[in-house]
Amino acid sequence: MSRPDRHAGLLTPTLAKQCWGFMVGSSLFALGSAPGLASLTGVGFANLCYFVGAWFFTGAGLVQLLRSGSVADLRASTPGSAVRAEWFSAATQSVGTILFNVSTTGALVAHTIAGDRHLVWTPDAGGSIAFLVSGALAFVGYARSSGRGLDLRDRDWWSVMINWIGCVAFGVSAVGAFVTRGGVTADAVLATAGTFVGAICFFLASAVVLPLRAPRR
Repeated sequence: MSRPDRHAGLLTPTLAKQCWGFMVGSSLFALGSAPGLASLTGVGFANLCYFVGAWFFTGAGLVQLLRSGSVADLRASTPGSAVRAEWFSAATQSVGTILFNVSTTGALVAHTIAGDRHLVWTPDAGGSIAFLVSGALAFVGYARSSGRGLDLRDRDWWSVMINWIGCVAFGVSAVGAFVTRGGVTADAVLATAGTFVGAICFFLASAVVLPLRAPRR
């Protein structure tokens, strides 16, 4: 969960870097899936937004994984501990971000039905499933670290909940983006809408726990 980061160096993984990475990546995904954008700029621009945004997701996911603890911390932790839940949530999410890298790269280079099915949709679906698993584990990590299952006054709880909604939206997007053997997208509107809603949710989930700078004295 969110922890303050003091005296952090440039390469030190911090909550602020994690949040900004996800917020920039989410903004690019939201831009790429904005209603009516593809008809104005073409699919190529949207795919480029997804491609760049996915790298910000991957960087932020790596920062979150490093912040969740090392492999040594994981091995030293007891079964059922918050450390294990948070580490596995971050690790699963990182796998998902890498799969999105594959998918968004495939969208730039794939020009066949087979390419759309195996280089774009398959890793996209895999990444969406990984995000769903990660989002569920985030609830477990929150409950174990806070000792509470629900607290509307807690920013961390809102972050976990909004993140989960985003994961579900990305899952819905993957269902809509399924490409048939004939090269037809199952539901392009659902795919785009799910991506847009998910991106907004991921932005808000990070913004709500973004550390505020201490006032200058």
